[in-house]
Amino acid sequence: MSFENREIKSSVFADIFGDDELDGKKNFLSLYNAIHGTNLKLEDTVIEHKKIPQSICKPYDNDISMLINDRLIILVEHQSTPNENMPLRCLEYYVHLLYGIIPARARYNENIVKIPTPEFYVFYNGKRKTEKEYTMKLSDAFWEPQQEPLCELKVRFMSIIGDEGKNLPVVQKCDMLRQYCEFMDIVFRYQAVLKEAPTKDEQNTCYEKAIREAISRGILVDYLTRKGTAVINMLTDEYDYELDMQAKIEDATIRKAVEAARSFYANGVSIEIIAKSLNMTEDQVRELVKESVSVKA
Repeated sequence: MSFENREIKSSVFADIFGDDELDGKKNFLSLYNAIHGTNLKLEDTVIEHKKIPQSICKPYDNDISMLINDRLIILVEHQSTPNENMPLRCLEYYVHLLYGIIPARARYNENIVKIPTPEFYVFYNGKRKTEKEYTMKLSDAFWEPQQEPLCELKVRFMSIIGDEGKNLPVVQKCDMLRQYCEFMDIVFRYQAVLKEAPTKDEQNTCYEKAIREAISRGILVDYLTRKGTAVINMLTDEYDYELDMQAKIEDATIRKAVEAARSFYANGVSIEIIAKSLNMTEDQVRELVKESVSVKA
């Protein structure tokens, strides 16, 4: 197995279906064909990889943007809790990508400036069960609901986890996506036995085992054999990022609960009612408000 040593910022999904220097475009085209019911050949198709400016990229980039046949396809692999703000995020992606496609001066031309037709897809590979497939709309977030909004953006959401995900038509039609789903099932199984704050060595061992099992079962054999260490680094980056985000969310939730408890208490709400409202014990509330009083004193 070849283990290359380099800095990884892509996810496994983005690498397989975009960034991989050898097969990225070929795998992307196979996914494009599966989505659109086409049979385009790589040698006859112009595919151009587009990148969002580094200034607005996340710590690791699990998004793919490809220009193909006058369409700008944006694929997002999502592993955390399903995010209903994906239409807003995709709108931001599209606008920033246009900055690199359409010259600034062209926007002020009298004649219409043609822009690539956008398509947005989210492949959800997290641990929470969701609807198998549905459409997310930007207009759902508007302050004032409209039956026929003048501005709209739609995102096709597909949950590719578990057996139901593998039965999605797009997964059945794209062999690389099917193998990717099977590989991630193996990875999640090994992740499940990691302790709460695993060391790098423990994570590496976990992912090495996952890769070896996948290869032994004929899953992503060429890719995993060629990019073993790169895949381990990508998986480690993603896992650490998710843990960090979860910790930040939990910390923010705790801070809000503390602020709410102290505010209620200062306004004369009883400790019993505060505890019930915030799903805390009365002793916890007493401790919080006691600290609040001592700080004021």
